[in-house]
Amino acid sequence: MADELFVELTAPNGNKYKQPRGLFINNEFVKSKSGETITSINPSDEKEIISVYAAGPEDVDLAVDAARKAFKNPEWRDIDTTARGELMYKFAQLIEEHRETLAAIETWDNGKPYSVSLNEDLAEVIGTIKYYAGYSNKIHGQVIDTSPAKLAYTIREPLGVCGQIIPWNFPLAMAAWKLGPAICTGNTVVLKAAEQTPLSILYLATLVKEAGFPPGVINILNGEGRKAGAALAQHLGVDKIAFTGSTATGKEIMKMAAVNMKNITLETGGKSPLLVFDDADLDQAVKWAHIGIMYNQGQVCTATSRILVQDGIYDKFVEGFKEYVSTASVVGDPFKDDTFQGPQVTKQQYERVLSYIESGKSEGAKLVAGGEAYKNVGGKGFFISPTIFTGVKDDMKIYREEVFGPFVVISSFKTEEEAIERANDTSYGLGAAVFTQDITKGHRLARLIEAGMVWINSSNDSDIRIPFGGVKQSGIGRELGEAGLAAYTNQKAIHVNLGNKL
Repeated sequence: MADELFVELTAPNGNKYKQPRGLFINNEFVKSKSGETITSINPSDEKEIISVYAAGPEDVDLAVDAARKAFKNPEWRDIDTTARGELMYKFAQLIEEHRETLAAIETWDNGKPYSVSLNEDLAEVIGTIKYYAGYSNKIHGQVIDTSPAKLAYTIREPLGVCGQIIPWNFPLAMAAWKLGPAICTGNTVVLKAAEQTPLSILYLATLVKEAGFPPGVINILNGEGRKAGAALAQHLGVDKIAFTGSTATGKEIMKMAAVNMKNITLETGGKSPLLVFDDADLDQAVKWAHIGIMYNQGQVCTATSRILVQDGIYDKFVEGFKEYVSTASVVGDPFKDDTFQGPQVTKQQYERVLSYIESGKSEGAKLVAGGEAYKNVGGKGFFISPTIFTGVKDDMKIYREEVFGPFVVISSFKTEEEAIERANDTSYGLGAAVFTQDITKGHRLARLIEAGMVWINSSNDSDIRIPFGGVKQSGIGRELGEAGLAAYTNQKAIHVNLGNKL
C-alpha cells in the first residue's frame, strides 16, 4: 500500500472514495522524489487516516517548470477569455457533483462539522469558482485621452507563475479564494496544501484534469511549510506568492519573496474586537458574538475574539452570552447533525489553546465557562470546552495574542472614545464588529476602527463578492470581489505615437 498513488477509503459517514496520495504535477499524480510522506490524522479519534507524499525542493522545481511551460503554452496563453470562463464553470460543476465526497474528506481530515463542510464551505468553493469564471471575459483595460498625437491604452496582463500557500482551517475554501482570481486572469498556479489537511485538496486535483485544464495550469503539492513552502516562496521561477496563515510565517515568506521581488498577497493573523454598546439589541449581540468567535472551533483568522461591552449592559451581556454558549455550542462528533463544534485540527493546536487557558488563570482573569479538554466524545480527540474569560486586563497575554480556538475574552468599557482606543490597541487589523442601534454611531465608529473589515450589527458574515483583507500586521492586499483580481494582474501601459515628430 505504501507506494500506491491512490487508495480506496471509507470516510466515517460511509462515503467510499479513491484518495490520491501523490503530488499533482502536469495533470498527473506522482510520488515525491525523496519518497517522503506526511501522515494525516483524524482529530476526532487521533487515528491515522493515510499518509500522502510530501514535496521537497526538487518537486517544487518540477511543479514550477510545469507551470511555466503551461503559462507560455498557446493552448492556455491564447485561449479565448470566454472559453477560459467555461473551463472554470465546468470545474465548479464537477465540484458540485463531488460535493458530498469533498465535504466528507474535509470533515474527516479537519474536524469541522460535516453540515458546515457540506452546506457552507463547499457552497463557498463552488460560488467562488463560478464568480471568477464570470470575470474571465470581463478583464478590461482603458484608453487614456492625452492629445490627438498619441493613443495611450492599458491592458491587464497575468503575472505568470503564482505560488499559493493555503491554511488548514478552511482547506478547500481558501484554495478556491486563490485559484479563482489567478486562473480567471490567465496565470498558472503551484498551490501548496497545509500539511495538516492535505486530503480534500488532493481529491479536488482529480477534478482539475477532468474539467479540461491544460497540463501544468494548476499544480497541487502537499508538503511541510519549512520545506515545500519555503522552496516555493524563494523560487526564482515564481512571479507571485499568496499566503494565508500566521503573521509570523507571513513575515518569513515576505523575506523569502524578496529574493526576486515577488508580488505578494498575505492574509495573516487577527485579534479582532467586537464592541457592544448600551443601546445594542442585546439578544442579537449575544448570538452574533457566539458565531463570531465559536464558529469553526474558533479557528478563524477574523474571529471577533475580544469582546468589549459598555458597562451599562456588561453583566447582562456576560450572563446572556454564557447561557447561549452553553446551549448553542454543542461539542461532539463532527459527523453528527447537531454538532456545532468539532475537535481542534491537531494535537499542537489543542495544546496551544490549553496553554492559553493556563495563562489566563495564572494572570488572574476570571474563568466563567469551559477551560478544560472535553472528554465526552469517546474519550479521544482534540476537543476543548468553549472557554470564556472575564475580568481581563489589556496587558494580559490572552487579551493580546491570537489563540485560534473556542476561546474568548470579555471586558467592559465606559465611553465610546475608550472603546475605540482599546479596539485599536493591537498589532492586528483584520476584522471588527460594532453593535449599536444608532445608525450614525455605527457608521462613525466603522471609520475610526483600524481594520480591513467592519461588521455593524453582525460578525464574520463575509461574502465572496466583497473584498477581504487586513491592515497593520494582518496582511497585505485583498482577496475576493473585483478587488481580488488586482492581485493577479499587471497593468501595462502602451503608448502609440500618432504624429509627434522629432
